[in-house]
Amino acid sequence: MSAPLEALRRDFGGDVIEPGHPAYASAAGTILATGSPAYVLRPTSVEDVRAAVSFAAATGLALSVRGGGHSFAGFATNDGGVVIDLGALAHVEIIDEARHRVRIGGGATWGQVAAALAPHGLAISSGDTKDVGVGGLTLSGGIGWKVRKHGLALDNLAAAEVVTAAGQVVRASAEEHPGLFWALRGGGGNLGIVTAFEFTAHPTTDVHFGKIVFPAAELPAVLTGWADHLRAAPAELTSIANFAHPFAGGPDAPVEIQVAFDGDDPAAAARALDPIRRLGTVIADDVALTPYAGTLVDALTPPPGIRLLTRNAFVTPESAAGALRVLAEAAASEGTPFISVRALGGALSRVPADATAFAHRRAEFMIVTTTIGPEPALQAARPALDALWERLAPHTDGAYANFLASATEEDVAAVYPAETRKRLAEIKREHDPRNLFAANHNIPPH
Repeated sequence: MSAPLEALRRDFGGDVIEPGHPAYASAAGTILATGSPAYVLRPTSVEDVRAAVSFAAATGLALSVRGGGHSFAGFATNDGGVVIDLGALAHVEIIDEARHRVRIGGGATWGQVAAALAPHGLAISSGDTKDVGVGGLTLSGGIGWKVRKHGLALDNLAAAEVVTAAGQVVRASAEEHPGLFWALRGGGGNLGIVTAFEFTAHPTTDVHFGKIVFPAAELPAVLTGWADHLRAAPAELTSIANFAHPFAGGPDAPVEIQVAFDGDDPAAAARALDPIRRLGTVIADDVALTPYAGTLVDALTPPPGIRLLTRNAFVTPESAAGALRVLAEAAASEGTPFISVRALGGALSRVPADATAFAHRRAEFMIVTTTIGPEPALQAARPALDALWERLAPHTDGAYANFLASATEEDVAAVYPAETRKRLAEIKREHDPRNLFAANHNIPPH
């Protein structure tokens, strides 16, 4: 250990945080996971990242890479290993105004990006949370309020600067290292550390954003009507149906239809949103013209001892009716988790399934369940949760890595269909044959 540590202290220009350091308590864990790493390294340059990767490789210690630190599965920390925290690499720079090309540091958050681009009238399709990292979200997908109009975050990626397991810095794009570029767009953190992303942004206006709320008793009709409307709605409309919230009444919780219409024309927004308003008895409606940056919310920070257990799956058009029927029936029962159904399609579906390592292009909806509480409460809730997902199994397919709280073999198989997984393994063998980057939904290089 002494020689690699000496090399690190010589070559690394950022902070090296070890147990006993004043910043260790805040640096060791994340808002969603606890950890006790041996070293938290905070690079301030690409050369620092290279030195940190070389140190992890030389010591054989487990390696975690932290962007925003919001991994539900706890990938951004570990016990006894090395954490490379990219938080200082957070620049946002417009590098080509004519093509709206934006270079973003690997440690930036989407709130920082939205705020930096707003004065230029630009945006990038991202998630829906301010403090989630650009890196983690993009590498596994990026589903947010512009997904039906502008696709996933990764669909807007033009190039990436990557530090590989060998400590090399490479640029990946359609022209340079195209195999690596394919794998980065959906392959998670398996292939290296992205120190900078180059995105193609798009001009944006304010958007019509808010929620339309209905009584719980009207859930079956509202949910079915909402799904039918989204199939024919313009791509400018992205929407999420939320219901069965245990802290808002469980079976009696109101049905919240969150909407984002990507445009500032009130007449066009009304044409897209009024059919939703006519689905039932509207008990609240706060849809208003909002700056795009204002649609991003603060991430939920659970109190100490409280965990979030998330599961998800995609629904194809053929299975939607059956899945929605199961959800409506389950929502009427006590003990059902908080349920969200996200509308997809649109621009996401116009990309071929094999064009990126995100293969779930036929998905019409994504179902997400969230259970919140201390560990004993989560264990008590598992039977009902498992029963719900068993009922959903015939109607669902695949999974979205960013909303999974676990990383089992079954999870990895759901995230990556067989052909995608095979191709990722080939590229992994080329760029990370020793599986240094294993703290993710891992694709072993064999």
